Amino acid sequence: VQLQASGGGLVQAGGSLRLSCTASGRTSNSDTMAWFRQAPGKEREFVAAIRRNDGITYYADSVKDRFTSSRDIAKNTIYLQMNSLKPEDTAVYYCASRLLGGSAYCKADNFAYWGQGTQVTVSS
Repeated sequence: VQLQASGGGLVQAGGSLRLSCTASGRTSNSDTMAWFRQAPGKEREFVAAIRRNDGITYYADSVKDRFTSSRDIAKNTIYLQMNSLKPEDTAVYYCASRLLGGSAYCKADNFAYWGQGTQVTVSS
């Protein structure tokens, strides 16, 4: 499975961005895909996850009510709509797929495949 993330950029606080992550190769509709982010000097942290088969989503408390994850099964793509961005949202954002069976979606180690990351910078 290959993941291609895009959509990052520079935005002012309060602005919006939409990230995309397209999967190719041996994808699975029963998979859970997720977004993580990593700021300089910090550990990679969970942002959001979405179940491809039914679209159920999960969010970190820090982004709940501001970020929305969605999917387009036909395009093998997930999205992360980020609104009301804050400077503390600045990070490299990664998409991940193939959650290991029965494991927690909020743990980076539980995902088998990763995209290359896309930089999101929010200026104050």
